[in-house]
Amino acid sequence: MVDIVAAVVLLAIVGYAAIDATTSSGVAEPEWVSLSAATLIAAPIVTRRWAPLLSLAVSLGASVLAMGSGVISVVGMGAPVTAVGTVLYMVASLRPKRLSVPALVACVGANLVVLLGRRLVDVPAEAWSDSLFGITFACLLLVTAWSLGFATRERRRHAEESAARQAEQAVAEERLRIARELHDIVAHSMSLIAVKAGVANHVAEQRPAEAREALRVIEATSRGSLAEMRHLLGVLRSEVDGPERAPAPGPSGIPALVERARSAGVTAELSLDDTAGLPDGVGLSVYRIVQEALTNVVRHAAPGRCEVNVAVDEEVVRVEVVNEGPRVEPGPSGHGLLGMRERVAVYGGTFAAGPRREGGWRVSAVLPR
Repeated sequence: MVDIVAAVVLLAIVGYAAIDATTSSGVAEPEWVSLSAATLIAAPIVTRRWAPLLSLAVSLGASVLAMGSGVISVVGMGAPVTAVGTVLYMVASLRPKRLSVPALVACVGANLVVLLGRRLVDVPAEAWSDSLFGITFACLLLVTAWSLGFATRERRRHAEESAARQAEQAVAEERLRIARELHDIVAHSMSLIAVKAGVANHVAEQRPAEAREALRVIEATSRGSLAEMRHLLGVLRSEVDGPERAPAPGPSGIPALVERARSAGVTAELSLDDTAGLPDGVGLSVYRIVQEALTNVVRHAAPGRCEVNVAVDEEVVRVEVVNEGPRVEPGPSGHGLLGMRERVAVYGGTFAAGPRREGGWRVSAVLPR
């Protein structure tokens, strides 16, 4: 609709300029010639979005013929130049620079040749100041139209690149989140299963009751891990308006984690404040941090003693997991410590993990509520 309105308006202006030129010059020129020239100049505006280069060629060619033959006087050249510039804008906006720059050069060159030729033939030497003004106006109009179109194309390109970068960043963040969730689920469960499988294998003949208890823990842990995996995969596969899934784990599940650590031979003590008012994301991070810390205790310090403290106040949540044992030197950070650090960094909190001076290991995290 914008192009149709622009074409109609410019058709009226160019048609008036063509008829007025015929009347003032006294040339016996049929009006249909003037109107046909005006139509060929202005009508390509309607098709400039679908075939910008072809539309520009038609409009520019008709403009050059009309002004060169005298159908449109040099005084009225603003109307056809405006029509050509309107199409040139779309060429610069939709076509690459290797095509739009030659189009600009062709438009400026054609108008220069026509205007200079008409001035040399029709206008006395003392009117060269008017000629220079007309040539400058035509060139500025065409260059401005091209510049606006090129700026629109560049702005659109930058917007598309920015959207693509944001999409890539979102995909990368989602992959990182999935990797953290999978690591926390699998590492915790496999550590308990490995410990209990070793116990069951060691006492199978001498203490069958203890072996059966170990196998029971393995079964319960495996079922819980499979349930969490199914929940995670269900969330990934569901649509935004899809069916509701089971809620993500939160601080209310920390006592079960401590109980699992106890079943693996760790003497674990828990101090857990009321976490009912925590946001879901913060609660999930607290749960995963405790889960990963207990997994490391089971893997590296069992049997031993461990304390889990989750303190909640008005502004922050403090998580601390401390285990006793011989003093150890910190080695290269694994995925577990990296995952905990990233979870805390998402909320702008602080995280620390390392050996204690009196022996053992300490994990500490502070998350703003």
